[in-house]
Amino acid sequence: MTTTDPGEWRPRPAGSPVPEPWPQRHLVLRTPRLELRPDDDASLLELVALAHTGIHPAEKMPFQQAWTDAEPAYLGRGMLQHFWSERAAVGPDRWSLHFVVRHDGAVAGVQSLTASRFGVLRDVATGSYLGRPFQSRGLGTEMRAAVLAFAFDHLGATSARSEYLEGSVASCRISERLGYRRDGTARVAPRGEPVVQQRVVLDPSGFIRPSWTLQVEGYSSDLAGLLTATPPA
Repeated sequence: MTTTDPGEWRPRPAGSPVPEPWPQRHLVLRTPRLELRPDDDASLLELVALAHTGIHPAEKMPFQQAWTDAEPAYLGRGMLQHFWSERAAVGPDRWSLHFVVRHDGAVAGVQSLTASRFGVLRDVATGSYLGRPFQSRGLGTEMRAAVLAFAFDHLGATSARSEYLEGSVASCRISERLGYRRDGTARVAPRGEPVVQQRVVLDPSGFIRPSWTLQVEGYSSDLAGLLTATPPA
């Protein structure tokens, strides 16, 4: 935490507003079918319940880290600890916006948007998953398109990166639909056996935009300052 030298501290002038401590709490992204808000404790409990219903077939592992293999008694606690640690690390040099995605009011999944040194690099990364009842309905493409439009059109990003494991057909198709190009591979071993990880990258000129326009609420100067992003118009 940044502190002020006691010899330089000055009291806040009477009547002046208290600085907003967590500006992302006001952010909302809306698409024709979805609402995306940064995670809070209440929505995370709903996300945990969704994870317990299943994210993928047991014989497949679409994630670089096999977090869904955790014992049921630990799965929810591990999820909460992960998201809490991500919140605690948010700052201008490294930030993450983990949007809890709702469809018709129900939590459907999570869509993450992350960056390091965004003020210099203007580069973001995305990751996501949907509960099985919400898969194969085009929602994965819609929520990824939402955060890409937010990153390119509001934050001032100039590139967006993603990755998926070989055999993750849905993730591959989403990237293709939105205009990503391949950007190399790596080898990972989420379950102890090597798997090829495909990396992809997208810039604003290559973005295949949806027919709808993203609706954004709560993108403030305070939030832009925290993310070292382009201020709102």
